[in-house]
Amino acid sequence: MSFLFLGGIITMTWIYLIIAGLLEVCWSTTMKLSNGFTNLVFSISTVVGMVLSFGFLALAIKHLPLSISYPIWTGIGAVGSIIVGVVLFKDQISPITWVFIVMLVVGIIGIKVTSGH
Repeated sequence: MSFLFLGGIITMTWIYLIIAGLLEVCWSTTMKLSNGFTNLVFSISTVVGMVLSFGFLALAIKHLPLSISYPIWTGIGAVGSIIVGVVLFKDQISPITWVFIVMLVVGIIGIKVTSGH
């Protein structure tokens, strides 16, 4: 199954990879909220999020090369966690750091566009 997205085809494999990356953002956020695993609800949410994230990554890696899947998964998680940190936790990011975050996003898109998958 595939979908037309921004002029390109996105397959279920890529959707699995995107879901895995978004779940990485979820579990990293709940890990912060767990306060060092002292809050049971957020601690359980962290573990569940990790398992689901790894599960969707495993589904994606069945059909995508590791050299494509892993950097995109970690990139989605990194950028998403930065955004959550700034919005939810009021983290302060310097202007030059934002430049590098944009470069990271461009790199993630570049990997997808040039991967041939």
